[in-house]
Amino acid sequence: MIYIKSKENIGILFVISALLSFSILDAIQKYVVINHSVFQILLVKYLFVLFLSLFVSRRKKNYFFYNSKKIKFQILRSLLSVLESGCFVLSFRYLSLADVHSIGSMTPVIVVVLSALILREHVSLKIWIAIFVGFIGMIIILRPGSTIFNFYSIIPLCGAFFLGLYQIVTRKVSEYDSNETSLLYTGVIGFIVMLILSIFYWQPINLLSVILLGSVGIFFSIGIYLQILALSYARASIIQPFHYTLIFWAILFGYIFYKDIPDIFTVCGALIIAVSGTYVLLRRN
Repeated sequence: MIYIKSKENIGILFVISALLSFSILDAIQKYVVINHSVFQILLVKYLFVLFLSLFVSRRKKNYFFYNSKKIKFQILRSLLSVLESGCFVLSFRYLSLADVHSIGSMTPVIVVVLSALILREHVSLKIWIAIFVGFIGMIIILRPGSTIFNFYSIIPLCGAFFLGLYQIVTRKVSEYDSNETSLLYTGVIGFIVMLILSIFYWQPINLLSVILLGSVGIFFSIGIYLQILALSYARASIIQPFHYTLIFWAILFGYIFYKDIPDIFTVCGALIIAVSGTYVLLRRN
């Protein structure tokens, strides 16, 4: 029992480090997306995902990682990855880091709703109540109908929806394919799609652009790899609630780099979503 707990503690450290890496990534992306197209940013990210798949497969000595038992699901999963990543990166152009992550934290709740609708999974009354509370938190942040409502808030909400679908498809694919196989298809398909779109929306690149875009790829790859390591040490039910620490990092980095201070409605809504989402995750697992 002590050995299991020590392994899970290592997994928790890995996931916290991964989320810190993703938070630094988002702080950089918010700056980069001002002068570069979303497609250029995603092009670099998926190129690094491709490299990461090669690295992980070599480390695990999986030399046939390109063989997928569910290619159609891999294609669908990769396209959903493009959609959700595009929505979140674009939202950084118009919203603060705290607002984006507060709205994006609805993802676990959306996953449960979609699982009930698509996979016909049973959801208890207590979880439905927690989901309803989570949506109240989202309404507090969005404040639809008020003069403060920002139409661009719909973008990260769409991102959370596509991310929810992505996680459901990923759950099904993981029953047949390894992590490195999924990384390979995500990298290849994402890179090809972004390469085509980047041609039409290309923005000039200088030395600073190369450094920043390279940093995007590096921190994105580090975050994904640390997540993979975290899941190898701890159960998903243990590490999933820690994803809400992204809101804390978003508030901190938003203030440090962009002098953004979330209002009381965003803070209260984010806390409500975090509590309801954590309850849903713990009850479901």
